[in-house]
Amino acid sequence: MFDQVNQVIKEKVRPKLLNHYGDIELIKIENDVVDVKLLGACSGCPSAKFTIEEIVQAEIQKEIPQIKKVELVHEVSKDLLDMAKKMLNHSR
Repeated sequence: MFDQVNQVIKEKVRPKLLNHYGDIELIKIENDVVDVKLLGACSGCPSAKFTIEEIVQAEIQKEIPQIKKVELVHEVSKDLLDMAKKMLNHSR
């Protein structure tokens, strides 16, 4: 099922997020619940909850109805960590 969900993300979800300078990573699927991480401009966006519900979950469930839910994994993105490191090193 991982490959099937990843294919939906690749074909249906990612192009929509790329239009907003964002991206998405499939983390895991357990008990028909999909965990994803938003990347780029979508990471930490105030609209992330709506993006997950109205775009990611809707597209995945349209293709794979047995998926119960899509959940956002809240991790600090690599991009954000790199930016923070640059800012901290610059201030020295």
